[in-house]
Amino acid sequence: MATMAMKGKVCVTGAGGFIGSWLVKLLLSRDYIVHGTVREPKVIEPAVKGTHNVLEACVEAKVKRVVVVSSVAAVFSNPSWPRSRVMDESCWSDMEHCRASKDWYFLAKTEAESEALAFGKRRGLDVVTICPTLVIGPVLQPTVNASTLALLRILKEGCESMENRPRTLVDVRDVAEALILLYEKREAEGRYICTAHSIETRELVDALKSKYPDYSYPKKLSEWKAEPISLSSEKLQRLGWKYRALEETLADAVQSFQDAGMLE
Repeated sequence: MATMAMKGKVCVTGAGGFIGSWLVKLLLSRDYIVHGTVREPKVIEPAVKGTHNVLEACVEAKVKRVVVVSSVAAVFSNPSWPRSRVMDESCWSDMEHCRASKDWYFLAKTEAESEALAFGKRRGLDVVTICPTLVIGPVLQPTVNASTLALLRILKEGCESMENRPRTLVDVRDVAEALILLYEKREAEGRYICTAHSIETRELVDALKSKYPDYSYPKKLSEWKAEPISLSSEKLQRLGWKYRALEETLADAVQSFQDAGMLE
């Protein structure tokens, strides 16, 4: 999100996406003038080159602050980080490890975020980044994105088996609130992890089943062998960010899926 004037005009890239649509909705409700751009369909190349191009345009337009949406993918792919230590903003995904394991999405997100912060320092542009975990919640856009699909798979596919992997979740509306907070708070700087809830797939299935028993849930949950990863959003919370209860997120998400005909 590039800012053009405090409490005035803002430009939201990817305005039609899952996070972008909620961000636009909240900005408009707070009397901002919003200019939106549509995201390109590719994934890897725009993540790096696209970010650089946007930042160059921001310098030319004398933008005051840019808030870049990165991902927790730029944080947790780091085998040298002690497993007993909570991951915070000082932890970066190891790019050589990402290349070796062919985690191209992780690599692209890490390169794009690190370049954005470095660009800001080189060119005197105020750049702040945010790294959300798995973003879920009610949908505004008509298309199904990857994180929404993850929840829909649990509700409707009825697969034979699914891994009982740990998941770190955050409500899309809370991410949008965090973006506005990072834009408005003058003391915001550097990068911020945005996460709210840590939960295993089994707990997530049980929570959904208790309220919506008639959907086609996974028949079996196989054990996840890897150690869980701990992430902290303490830095973001110190700025005043709050997140809603998981029960509210799930209820509103399912209701929006029903309204959009996604569960039929």
